[in-house]
Amino acid sequence: MIITKTPFRISFAGGGSDLADFYEKYGGCVLSTSINRYCYISIHPYFDETGTMLKYSENELVHNLSDIKHRIFNCVLNERQIHGVEITSTADIPGGTGLGSSSTFTVGLLNTLNCYQGKYMSKGKLAEKACEIEIQKLGSPIGKQDQYAAAFGGLNFIRFRQDGEVSVSPIMMQPETYQKLQENLIMFYTGDTRSANSILAEQKKNISSEDKTANLKQMCALAEAMRQALEENCLDSFGDLLNEGWKLKRTLASGISNPVIDEAYEIAMANGALGGKLLGAGGGGFLLFYCQPKDQERLRVALRLHRFPFSFEKDGTSVIYIGDKYWD
Repeated sequence: MIITKTPFRISFAGGGSDLADFYEKYGGCVLSTSINRYCYISIHPYFDETGTMLKYSENELVHNLSDIKHRIFNCVLNERQIHGVEITSTADIPGGTGLGSSSTFTVGLLNTLNCYQGKYMSKGKLAEKACEIEIQKLGSPIGKQDQYAAAFGGLNFIRFRQDGEVSVSPIMMQPETYQKLQENLIMFYTGDTRSANSILAEQKKNISSEDKTANLKQMCALAEAMRQALEENCLDSFGDLLNEGWKLKRTLASGISNPVIDEAYEIAMANGALGGKLLGAGGGGFLLFYCQPKDQERLRVALRLHRFPFSFEKDGTSVIYIGDKYWD
């Protein structure tokens, strides 16, 4: 048996600029970090070598790879012609909650299969391959940030160049600032899950609009400013930058926010939060706030939402167990 773990991520600024329709014209960038919440994938020989068993939110037993219902499993296993195995996927969070679950799964699956086949692929190549599968082969209207965040891990500034190249630069900051940043962040689960595809499809369509393009450019500038502040070990402006980014993000597509999310955000800002945002494409999932520790209990009581504890992680996708290999 082989087991991998691949982290989910939170994005602070620049989300949306990782869509090809934008970065191919203007270039894009995001500031994000992976967190200690993971997607775990295991692979093991199936006792009936003519069958392939897949376990995720559903169970699938197929004897022909083309019969697999799960789009990513179908694409990857058919491409590699891997069968006669049992693959299980479990996760610390549900899908559709804004932490990059689909791309985290894709990166983790590729890493697992590479280990199973005795192949090596760098983290950059893992992310690039995951983008190819999700965006090019499956036609998902998503960007590139989640794949790179999951593959590399850590607190990074990720730049998307017009030619399609991606660079991942770790944020260099003092350990005290790094720890204080974590302490000042608090996350809540809204209780809603959603498919990001419809929101992202609208956002992709809206990029041609002059005002939406201008807002995305401002969001990139905020990501640059946030990076500079962190590398200068200054957190004074972090909450304000988060808040400004959320205001801009809300304009990109109609489904990003809703009255329930707006009300929760207003309550948070009136009870100690200095800034925040809804993670992911929008519509549900997790709300992240920047709030001093002394005010966090007041914020939690006022919101009456489930607090989701987390910390930063630095490893990215990794193999955590390799058992005896007794298959051919």
